[in-house]
Amino acid sequence: MLVLGLVLLTAIIVPILNLAVPSDSPLYISNYTVALLGKFLCFALLALSVDLIWGYAGILSLGHGAFFSLGGYAMGMYLMRQIGDRGVYGHPELMDFMVVLNWDKLPWYWQGFDMFWFAMLMVLLVPGLLALVFGWLAFRSRVTGVYFAIITQALTYALMLAFFRNEMGFGGNNGLNDFKEILGFDLAAKTTRVGLFVASALALIIGYMACRYIVTSRMGRVIIAIRDAESRTRFSGYQVESYKLWLFVFSAMLAAVAGALYVPQVGIINPGEFSPLNSIEMVVWVATGGRGTLFGAIVGAFSVNYAKTFFTTFSPETWLFILGGLFVLVTLLLPKGIVGLFDRFSRKGDKQ
Repeated sequence: MLVLGLVLLTAIIVPILNLAVPSDSPLYISNYTVALLGKFLCFALLALSVDLIWGYAGILSLGHGAFFSLGGYAMGMYLMRQIGDRGVYGHPELMDFMVVLNWDKLPWYWQGFDMFWFAMLMVLLVPGLLALVFGWLAFRSRVTGVYFAIITQALTYALMLAFFRNEMGFGGNNGLNDFKEILGFDLAAKTTRVGLFVASALALIIGYMACRYIVTSRMGRVIIAIRDAESRTRFSGYQVESYKLWLFVFSAMLAAVAGALYVPQVGIINPGEFSPLNSIEMVVWVATGGRGTLFGAIVGAFSVNYAKTFFTTFSPETWLFILGGLFVLVTLLLPKGIVGLFDRFSRKGDKQ
């Protein structure tokens, strides 16, 4: 409740301090800070999706960056269709990179993305179908543990290589960028930025409540039983594969929503988002905050990304060493993460 309260309070205070306070006031929050906090909220939602399957079902996925990126590309396709003839080459239908490649018509899979509702449907449907097919094949074959982690990492790496190709029709190495508007609102306007920030905060709150409902339900108890004793749960008559598949698909769709909210706030989506390193970072967020707590994933996402912003500003070449050291430190000294440390101190205080 404390974490959700802070998120809700941030969603109220930040817009006020950005829009209603003069820019020369010490209380003023800059547009850069609003965009940065919006990114952190998207990352928190993404970490929530990872914690749901790793912390509660014991499924370590190193490929959630794929679902995040697919959701981002679906949103990016909608934003690109809104540019129209305002591109560099002024073509009313084709994107600039398509004109450069001498394409004569819009690919079939770009059709419909000029409509917001269709794009949002694809944000959920495409990653969800990929997770459904991939998860059905993996869980049906009873692939678990490190083997599942490896094949999910291979999945996101294969998608990264595919999206780098110009023939795919997604902008190749440069990806999708130069967005102009969303739902008719100028993306460069302060009010639009604030609106996206508030939408990200609300999505995080709703996502958290949905995840909390799942893990505290009867289904959640079965999922935890699968994590702790999968064979015993299967012998008790439960369809273990069905539970794992359903949760994996829901988690993928949650990650895709985070990607869709992330893209209009950063103004670009490219194949680099598929990088396996990004998926590994997501696991570090969850481990740092506290695996299997949900709110710990939010704390970890904010903490690690704030540290990343700080260190990459002053010493970018040391960040990867710090990230690796952080993961080792948490694994050895803080197995329950930051929230576990606070819990330990609170118990000591109660005893005293």
